[in-house]
Amino acid sequence: MTGARLTELGRDEALKLLGSVELGRIVFTEHALPAIRPVNHIVDDEDVIIRSHTGAALTSSVDTVVAYEADDIDPRTHTGWSVIITGIARKVTDEAAIARYERALQPWVDRSMDQVLRIHAEFVTGFTLTGGPRG
Repeated sequence: MTGARLTELGRDEALKLLGSVELGRIVFTEHALPAIRPVNHIVDDEDVIIRSHTGAALTSSVDTVVAYEADDIDPRTHTGWSVIITGIARKVTDEAAIARYERALQPWVDRSMDQVLRIHAEFVTGFTLTGGPRG
């Protein structure tokens, strides 16, 4: 049993924490079922920016509601944080924005990523876990 205390985060603090890590998970619908993919991201104001490729399963989520989650929780101490945003995934079409995001967000996989998606944080929830395990 742990003695960790769960504390809800405000929107600004949650978005700041989300921007402090590079890896998260996008939750979307694929063939009418929930699907989750790990992706790297950047946060631009209140938007999560990810890159993908034509034909990827998650490109079917364009113009639909998705969730995005990232966290930093230590499995040993049971402390850290988690943030989830919910919003509509939109394809970035502005050439200058695409070029800027392509420079700022390098894919982690050895594959051409020709799509840039923006998820605006309509809803933001987050929490911290503090205190760690009880003795």
